[in-house]
Amino acid sequence: MAILKFRVYWEEDEVVYRDIVIKHQQSFYDLHLAILKAYEFDQKHAATFYKSNDLWQYGKEITLEKYDKAYKVEPILMQEVLIGSQIADPNQKFIYEYDFVKSWKFMLELINVDKEESNKIEYPACIRIEGIGPSQYGTKGIIDSRLAEMEEKYDLQPDALSDGFMNEGDDDGGSDNDDVVVDDSEENAF
Repeated sequence: MAILKFRVYWEEDEVVYRDIVIKHQQSFYDLHLAILKAYEFDQKHAATFYKSNDLWQYGKEITLEKYDKAYKVEPILMQEVLIGSQIADPNQKFIYEYDFVKSWKFMLELINVDKEESNKIEYPACIRIEGIGPSQYGTKGIIDSRLAEMEEKYDLQPDALSDGFMNEGDDDGGSDNDDVVVDDSEENAF
């Protein structure tokens, strides 16, 4: 049984991707669920795949369900289509769209075909995560990335985040300015 390895890029940032392995006899619906799980998205919205070429042009549509829209060509349903039946190229590409209102787009590229499956993996599976994925509804990763930026900018060490600062040569952790008075009057308010 062939194992297909897809690299799933987030359209907005190609350094953010997930590698997903899936059996060629599994459906596009299985791949759809694996992508959502890998990017920590819920399953509440519409979704569709498009077969694509090297120029990322939209081809045949493989949809979760038939939506209330005009189709040039009747789409096929994810649950009825095996992934292996749509692989025509060793570098086959697909475009995956999720939540048509927010228009999340992911680019899938077949990067490897393996003849042997692993007994340690339950397919489909995400086997590699690169970059902080987008947040479906808001702020995931923003706090972590801002903290990382601050740590890098100010060269913060874990002990630098304590209540006081140590000046060079001070053994007691105190400051030379122990007599500083803070004026809390309204004139100095921001």
